Amino acid sequence: MSVKTSLLNGSYRGLLFDMDGTILNSIAAAERIWTTWAVRHGVDVETFLPTIHGVRAIDTINRLALPGVDAEAEAAWITEAEIDDVEGIVEVSGAANFLKSLPAHQWAIVTSAPRALALRRMAAAGIPEPGVMVTAEDVSAGKPDPAGYRLAARRLQVDPAECLIFEDADVGIRAGEAAGANIMVITATHVHPLQTRHATLASYDSVTSHVDGNNLIRLHFL
Repeated sequence: MSVKTSLLNGSYRGLLFDMDGTILNSIAAAERIWTTWAVRHGVDVETFLPTIHGVRAIDTINRLALPGVDAEAEAAWITEAEIDDVEGIVEVSGAANFLKSLPAHQWAIVTSAPRALALRRMAAAGIPEPGVMVTAEDVSAGKPDPAGYRLAARRLQVDPAECLIFEDADVGIRAGEAAGANIMVITATHVHPLQTRHATLASYDSVTSHVDGNNLIRLHFL
């Protein structure tokens, strides 16, 4: 187990989860598609691929400011290609069972992926569909903007400060911080150790939860 439990207050009204890299691992599939796209557009693959994670496709493409590129059309191509390719997508260890153990009205997914892609990847990884899911279409500004996490908290009818956000990427961590929530960093897909002031967790196999009499979710680390 890798977790700094002293950084957590231990009880929350809502749990908010990023998707890619946090509850499922889609790195190989995403990098296959984005590599094809980058080569086609003359973008250096080695320096480009680390920038795609945790960010909406349209924001990634717009950031490059490639001349003559229709960002919306290219983002749509990326989405369709990713929907078609789910080979190798798996849950982060223990994620599905942990999510199924939570009260349905007290957790949500907040992802930079479009809804159709999110549902496809979740199905491939055996991740349950939540009652509240905020996707790329639901916000005008993606992570690191906090809008997605704030919207998810509002839909759960809780304050962001009463939530614990599970994230893996820097842009998502910054979004959670800006929303005013507590942060748990999932390190399952990290190649290099992450320096962070937040609590960290390598997998969901070492955490359980229960709801107390005040409808607060309390986490316990094994």
